[in-house]
Amino acid sequence: MSKVKPYKNSALGKKEQVTKMFDNISSDYDGLNRVISFGIDIKWRKNVVKIINKSNPESILDIATGTGDLAINLSETNATKIVGLDISSGMLEIGKEKVKRKGLDSKIEMVLGDSEKLPFKNDTFDAITVAFGVRNFENLESGLKEIYRVLKPNGTFVILETSIPTKAPFKQGYNLYTKNIMPLIGKIFSKDRSAYQYLSESASVFPYGEALNNILRKIGFINVEDFPQTLGVATIYKSSK
Repeated sequence: MSKVKPYKNSALGKKEQVTKMFDNISSDYDGLNRVISFGIDIKWRKNVVKIINKSNPESILDIATGTGDLAINLSETNATKIVGLDISSGMLEIGKEKVKRKGLDSKIEMVLGDSEKLPFKNDTFDAITVAFGVRNFENLESGLKEIYRVLKPNGTFVILETSIPTKAPFKQGYNLYTKNIMPLIGKIFSKDRSAYQYLSESASVFPYGEALNNILRKIGFINVEDFPQTLGVATIYKSSK
């Protein structure tokens, strides 16, 4: 598994670096995300909600919830309990404000926590989601095992993550954009100049498609499927326990 980290000259481990990075960019994150993705990430999250909605879950855990976009979108389901968990207190504070403004306090709980040491009992949630978060796990398999542990039998697990287009000219255009333009936008508009370089680099080396499907199967997930989004620049992975 890749050991790409946000700060190359730091002695901190990946988990600590990722926490620091998201704390640093939390105030810029939502706006920059919309710019960098041209707003298409909104549609991808809606597609995740459609998949989750089909299983009619009562309880949902959204891991790496960040500022709560997906957790808020998931409030459109019939779930009575939604927990958004993140390791960055900076991101969570912004998420809590968004939840409060939308009057969703009674439905969505925002929790500070480590995705690789989930503070929940076995078989707790009917559905679990992670949007643009699994590539930030320090140990991918440890995080996936924890997700498997707290997911109920027959529960639904959905990942939304970046991937790389395989067909020309989209592959070449994607590489040009993510390696050159995206980090430049981040450097200009973000307080943390290393953050968007890391987000680009981590996306380029993270397993996607069948490679990630096979990791999910190794952990024990079944009914594993993947659905490329927007010419393959992102992929939704659906599986169950």
